Amino acid sequence: MRQLFLDTETTGLSALNGDRIIEIACVEMVNRKLTNQNLHFYVNPERDSEEGALRIHGISNEFLRDKPKVGEIANDLLTYCEGAEIFIHNAPFDLGFLNKELSIIGKPEFKSVVHSITDTLVMAKEMFPGKRNSLDALCDRLGVDNSNRSLHGALLDAELLSQVYVHLTRWQDALLTDHEPNHEKKGHLVVTNLESFQLDVLLANEIENTAHEETLLQIDKASQNKTLWRKLVN
Repeated sequence: MRQLFLDTETTGLSALNGDRIIEIACVEMVNRKLTNQNLHFYVNPERDSEEGALRIHGISNEFLRDKPKVGEIANDLLTYCEGAEIFIHNAPFDLGFLNKELSIIGKPEFKSVVHSITDTLVMAKEMFPGKRNSLDALCDRLGVDNSNRSLHGALLDAELLSQVYVHLTRWQDALLTDHEPNHEKKGHLVVTNLESFQLDVLLANEIENTAHEETLLQIDKASQNKTLWRKLVN
């Protein structure tokens, strides 16, 4: 399943009050690896950005004058996103703008063409309750380099979000198995009879058990309580 990390920049904060999208980007990941097959558009919003928004993204009104309008890029966007798992940080904000833009040109809501939409802000709040979970805060907490993020940009932010997601779900790496045969490996299989070995069984102490349980809880949260071992044990 293709996973797309999506972000937008806008002329302001309210799609309902007439603000528009000026930039949209999707970063593609397959099997937890970036493909570099990304999608990125600057869009002519047909209105000026508010001063507050300009201070956030730094994309001038003049720069956007000759860029395509949403109606000119909508089909490419929807075709690219079709059937994919979509990840957005603070999804209601971006979806509000996407759906408003699509409604203006007579297109269906964004969710109708994709497989699913996951809000990574909700994921982060479940994993780190009571803490700041902005994209910058998560980058700092998880060790993702965001030193180039002096201003917001849809493509850069989508790329950072993909890295944050990998860290939030790093337990999945252990579940991925490479089934492709390695034709470069050569040698003989050595079989050892282990019946003669007597191995001591070391039980975990209280501190180790507590740490193990905390790790399991973090995995439960990251998977949205979809892990199987709790069900099997219970």
